[in-house]
Amino acid sequence: MNLVAPLSSTRPWLSALAVSLVLAACASGPQDNLSLVPAQLNAQTQKNGLFSQPDQWRKKRPGCQGECPTMTVDSLVFPGHSRLTAQIDHALALMTWIDNTRSAPYDTVLGLRDYFWKTAGPRDQVQLNAKARYRNAHLTVVELQTGVYRTGMAHGITGTQFIIWRNDLRKAVTLDDLLVPGARPAFDSALEKAHAQWLKTSPDAREDPENFSRMWPFSVSDNVALTDTGLVVKYQPYEIAPYSSGEPELRIPYSQLKGILLPEYLPPA
Repeated sequence: MNLVAPLSSTRPWLSALAVSLVLAACASGPQDNLSLVPAQLNAQTQKNGLFSQPDQWRKKRPGCQGECPTMTVDSLVFPGHSRLTAQIDHALALMTWIDNTRSAPYDTVLGLRDYFWKTAGPRDQVQLNAKARYRNAHLTVVELQTGVYRTGMAHGITGTQFIIWRNDLRKAVTLDDLLVPGARPAFDSALEKAHAQWLKTSPDAREDPENFSRMWPFSVSDNVALTDTGLVVKYQPYEIAPYSSGEPELRIPYSQLKGILLPEYLPPA
C-alpha cells in the first residue's frame, strides 16, 4: 500500500514549490560549485579541509653520550587518509638523500632514522617538517621541508617540496594536472614575469643586476602550490639565487592564470 500520495494529485502547491526551487537553483548557477578554490580569498590558510594531527619528536642516537647526532621531526598525520600520510612520510625521507649516484637505502622516516643512527657523525643533524600551507574542503596543500647537516659542512642542505592533494580523488596532482592542455609555455611565461618582479625586491639582485642575471639565470620549476591568492612556485637554494637568498618563492596571482590553469583550479568569476 502506497502511503505517499503523488504531489500532482493531492498537493499541487507542493509541486509548484518544487518546480520553483529547481528554477531558483538553476538561476543561481551550478558553476558556483565547480571551482575547487573558494571565491572568497583570505590571507590565511583555510581550516575546513582534512583533519590533521601533529607528529612531533626529537631524539638523539640511542646510547650516545656527549655530542650526539640528532633527528627532529615536526610532521603531520591525516587520520582516515593513510595514503596522504604515507606520501608525506615517503617524500620527507627521500628528500634527505643527497647522493645522486645511487638510490636511497630507505623510503620511510623510520627507515631513515635507523640508517642515520648507523652512519651519522657526532654533530650530524636531520630536520623534517611538514605543514599545511593551504587547505579547503576540496584541496590540501602540504609543504615539506628538510634540512641535513653533516659534520664538517660549511652549512646544512635544505629543500622544500609541495604536495597538492585532491580530497575527493584521494591522490596528489602535479603541475601538468593543473594546466589547460598546451598551456605550459604560457605558464612558464607567467612564471618568468613573476621572477622579474622578484628580482626587483632581491637585495642581491638589485646590487648588481647584470652580474646576478648572468650567475643566476631564470629557470622553470614544477614545485608549485595552490594558495589563497594564487599559485606559488618555490625554488631550492642555488637554483636561481645564491645560498644567502634562501629558498626564493614566486607568486603568480590567479588573475594572471586565466586560460592557463584549468577552470576548477581558479576562483569562481
